[in-house]
Amino acid sequence: MPAVLEKTSQKANLPLTPGQIIAKHQKTAPVDVIGIATELGLNAWEMQSLPPNVSGKIFRDSLNGGPSGFSIAVNASDNPLRKRFTVSHEIAHFILHRSQLENGDLVDDAMYRSGLSSAEEAQANRLAAQILMPFPLIQRMVDAGVNDVATLAKMFQVSQPAMKIRLGIPVT
Repeated sequence: MPAVLEKTSQKANLPLTPGQIIAKHQKTAPVDVIGIATELGLNAWEMQSLPPNVSGKIFRDSLNGGPSGFSIAVNASDNPLRKRFTVSHEIAHFILHRSQLENGDLVDDAMYRSGLSSAEEAQANRLAAQILMPFPLIQRMVDAGVNDVATLAKMFQVSQPAMKIRLGIPVT
C-alpha cells in the first residue's frame, strides 16, 4: 500500500497580505502599530529635526529603511498618542498610496502639504483609525463591560476625541 502523503496548503507558503498582517496585530488592545510597520517592511523611528507642525512622514530610506526600503519618521516632540496615530497614518499611506510613495516623500502636517488630495489624506486617516481601533475589538471590550470613552481611549492608547470619532459620538 502506498504511503499517504500529508497535504500541505499552498496558502501557508504565501506571504501575508497587509490586511492579514494588520488583523494579526488587532487581537488585543492597544494595537501594536510598530509590529505592523515592521511586518510590512517599514522602519519606524522618532526624528528630532521635524518642524513642530509636521507630525511625521514616510519616505524612501536606503540607509535606515526596512526591507521595503521605506522609513516612517514621527516627530519626537509629539505626545505618545499622537505618535501612534502618525505611525498608523503613514502605514495607511504605504498601503493605499504606494504608487505616489514611489515618486517621492509624503510629509503630513496640519496643512496637508504632502501633495496628496484631502480625499487621500481622509482615506489615510480612516484606515489609521481602523488599524488603531478595530470595531470587533472595541465591541469585545464593550461586551466585557467597558462602555465609557475615556476607558476605551486609554485601553487603545488613542486620544478621547479619536475614540469619540471612531464611535460616531460628536466631538464638542
